[in-house]
Amino acid sequence: MADQNQEDDEFTLDPNEIVQVIELDDNIGNGDEGDDPDDEEEDDNDDEMDTEEEASAGPVQDDSQLTFLGHKDSSVICARISPTDPHIAVTGGQDDRALVWNTQEGSIYFQCTGHTDTVSSVGFSHDGTMVATADMKGLIKVWKVDSGKEIWSFDVTEVEWIQWHHAAPVLLAGTKEGQVWMWKVPSGDCKTFAGFGPGANCGRVLPDGKTACVGYEDGVIKIWDLKTEELLHTISGYEGHKASVYCIDHNSAGNLALSGSGDMTAKVINTATGKVLSTLKCKESGEEDDSVEAVGFSYTNDYAVTGTLGGGLEIWDLPTKSVRHTCEHPYGIVKVQWSKSSPTFYTSCLDGNLRQFDSRSGQVVRTWQGHRAAVLDFDLAGDESILVTASDDTTAKVFHLQR
Repeated sequence: MADQNQEDDEFTLDPNEIVQVIELDDNIGNGDEGDDPDDEEEDDNDDEMDTEEEASAGPVQDDSQLTFLGHKDSSVICARISPTDPHIAVTGGQDDRALVWNTQEGSIYFQCTGHTDTVSSVGFSHDGTMVATADMKGLIKVWKVDSGKEIWSFDVTEVEWIQWHHAAPVLLAGTKEGQVWMWKVPSGDCKTFAGFGPGANCGRVLPDGKTACVGYEDGVIKIWDLKTEELLHTISGYEGHKASVYCIDHNSAGNLALSGSGDMTAKVINTATGKVLSTLKCKESGEEDDSVEAVGFSYTNDYAVTGTLGGGLEIWDLPTKSVRHTCEHPYGIVKVQWSKSSPTFYTSCLDGNLRQFDSRSGQVVRTWQGHRAAVLDFDLAGDESILVTASDDTTAKVFHLQR
């Protein structure tokens, strides 16, 4: 799997591949009706109505550097930034397409077409040469980034998630039927980690590159050997979750995994032994459908963070298994992502805002506004220069992290 053509090592983009440019006009939608005095009263009424609609639609302030409108009138579901070039992003939407585009200009490099349902998962290979797109019906496609050509596809049942291996051209996918698939791309060599009914809701390849941790709909967590397809550990029963597992993360060493569940707990798991080291009971909002939707390990401290659908955000001190800070968060948390170089992390929220927190103090460092609906996904560039968001307001946005 390590052998690749020399041309894959060279990252170039042909300007001829750019098929569409998104116009970035601050006055789009404002109109220019002229200065006819006979229409003055009507214009005043229209302006008043527009102002009321704008206020009810969401914040007027927009802190983004660029707004990407390529998905037209469809919600943008997922977003990823190339690991090798922060100027390249991919987004998937309800328009049954994924788009690979330039984060500086908004120009589209190419469209990932052929899907017949919402593109709900996207991702770049570890070297940035390939991008994978998956729709809710289970069709997965892989494209060459430099040419925009489709090089591989596979059809499974409904896809819950996809993830590339961090050191090889290997793609994993979890399905609603509980199977986890693994392919070598583009040869298509395949392995299957048997499903047993409940959906494989989330999964992560661990840093050793040899194992993967998968969370299932019935609360079970399994650790698989990727080479032998052997089931190494099962976390269930008394130690396991009592409801669906919605999110999983691992620490930088890979010896610990952290899972979040609908039972309002997060569990710290020793990945070598499969033992639950601690159960973190998250703050409950009292809402019936509350759940732990986002978890993450700090790269710089022995901290972890949990975020819930009810807006609970807690920073945990792992050695003492205690809450270090409870952070104010007005609405449900969709995702958290830690900085790799500082003790800060970022959150996306159902109120359409992004926030940066300092884990040492629990205080908000900065808030970015701009979206008029929930932020459904976001990704942090490898050099931490930008964030790219995907929103229910039909746009994706680029936010610069430097002031």
